Amino acid sequence: MVKTVTEAINQKSLAIDEMEAIDIVSLMLEEERQIQEGIQKSLTAIAEAVELIVDKWEHGARVFVVGAGTSGRIGVLDAVELGPTFSIEPDRWIAFVAGGKNAMWEPLEQHEDNASDIVYDLQQYDFNENDVLIAISASGSTPYSVAALTYAKEKQAASISISCNQQTMSTKLSDVGIELIVGPEVIRGSTRLKAGTAQKIAINMISTATMVKLGKVYQNEMIDMQLINKKLVKRAESMLMQLTSISEKEAQTLMDETNNDVKLSLIIAKTGCNKKEAAQYLTKANNHVKKAIQLYEMG
Repeated sequence: MVKTVTEAINQKSLAIDEMEAIDIVSLMLEEERQIQEGIQKSLTAIAEAVELIVDKWEHGARVFVVGAGTSGRIGVLDAVELGPTFSIEPDRWIAFVAGGKNAMWEPLEQHEDNASDIVYDLQQYDFNENDVLIAISASGSTPYSVAALTYAKEKQAASISISCNQQTMSTKLSDVGIELIVGPEVIRGSTRLKAGTAQKIAINMISTATMVKLGKVYQNEMIDMQLINKKLVKRAESMLMQLTSISEKEAQTLMDETNNDVKLSLIIAKTGCNKKEAAQYLTKANNHVKKAIQLYEMG
């Protein structure tokens, strides 16, 4: 019989209802330390998930993230921030939570049993063999997530699962199964706690590492962020000044010349080439700024 860690009783918190506030939060902090260990053991699988997405992405794939309850909300939270942070098109990384958008604000956990809903939603997006599915489920057996993985398998699409139990149905259905074993919750079955935190870290790792591999980061700077307000434009100018030692006026001029394209501005500042040449080198380097600069230096 498969051991269900997420439903196990935490012996350390049996008297939590008798504890003082400081003792409750101290116990919770102590339990949180298991998260790092659980993720550490899953790093190879997380890295495999990144490589899978990058490979498919470069051939036009879209990424669909699905989940119910806390798991679904975590997927949505990560997905919506990829646009402003990395300029990802909204139709390339799409997240679904059981119960629809209202489930982000209302407790609609009953929809986690609605397996047909997610299949219908994926069909509306013409989900196919070129795409990638990421299913997040603490238990690894939530009908909503399992149905999505089953459909992905039927469509011969790549699939990744994130769960917090061992040998789960989600893992069996996935090309890459990530099992984050973080131990039983201090409140039995309340997977918004350790399991939720572990899932948040894992999906952050997957999306962020994917963006890095796709060339959306130079050193550790967000060079592909959306400059949608004055603060972010100033941040981009400051970034150019820091990375290239040019003056504020020179940074502003470059940003004007490139229509606020940080990548092109950075290449021009680093190499002295013109805008057209910078764009050509960037294309040859598959949108990786550092590689584009290296190509210029190689002649």
